[in-house]
Amino acid sequence: MSNGSTFPPRRRFGGTLVVLAALLAACAAGWLIWRSASGHGGDKPPKALPAASPASPGSTPGKDGAGRADGDGHPGKDEGRDGKGDEAGAGGGSGGRAGTRLKGKVVLLDPGHNPRNRDHTREIARQVDVGNAHKECDTTGTSTNDGYAEASFTLDVARRARTLLQAEGAEVVFTQDGDRPYGPCVDERARAGNAAKADAAVSVHADGAGRGNRGFHVILPGRVTAGAADTSRIVGPSRSLGEHLAGRFVAATGSAPANYLGGGTGLVVRTDLGGLNLSTIPKVFLECGNMRDPQDAAQLTDPQWREKAARGIAEGISGFLTR
Repeated sequence: MSNGSTFPPRRRFGGTLVVLAALLAACAAGWLIWRSASGHGGDKPPKALPAASPASPGSTPGKDGAGRADGDGHPGKDEGRDGKGDEAGAGGGSGGRAGTRLKGKVVLLDPGHNPRNRDHTREIARQVDVGNAHKECDTTGTSTNDGYAEASFTLDVARRARTLLQAEGAEVVFTQDGDRPYGPCVDERARAGNAAKADAAVSVHADGAGRGNRGFHVILPGRVTAGAADTSRIVGPSRSLGEHLAGRFVAATGSAPANYLGGGTGLVVRTDLGGLNLSTIPKVFLECGNMRDPQDAAQLTDPQWREKAARGIAEGISGFLTR
């Protein structure tokens, strides 16, 4: 190939460069327009996520090293420390015109567990009706090996997500904001979203599976029609919410779907969670990562990563509500 010395310079060469530059600029603009129209980088979830399938019997989520699970499928390990989560980070919208995109929408955020549950073990151990079974009112949740409590993590991430959603004009309702001595129970958490007539609800958690089990997953409600539970009307929209959430969580955090359940989709269907069974509005659970794995724990304990997680949650909800 020529290095430029074979051909003598010509007067028209400068004009050729101008034409080439114009062509390149036009191509770049065309690519950006296609990218926007096709949903890449927007609120639509990546199409690479296939449909979820029920969790296999051999890969039960929410188990810790001791094999104990709580009333809504999370590890029953005591927290390593008490206290409220860090305050939410800087605000900012999840796209669109700030303050107007989600105007008129109601979002229920459910920070899993409660930092003071460990001081009320008898109260949270009482059984409540979840439609197709009776389960514990609530549990303490899990923690990292260094003692960072799931309940502190969920409160911090939910507060950050609230800031982002409110910046888009949404009304955000919490099931608890560190303002209760314990709980609320899983059935009450479901009723809170129903009473608010929320357009979408997300229960924020972190898993407690064993070391080497990494990644996030979104739990979708399966069809349950038993007792007070009837999820038949929310199964479809909840799946859509979960797919948007998974897609935006990947984009915002760079985290991969769980490597220990969900078949690489980041989506799992369950019928044993009272928070989903008793919901009459689109609702999902998000397990942001595994607190018992050192690599995931390093992310979960990082305030900057938690801000990314909150953005993924806010953008996933926003994408679902404006689809």
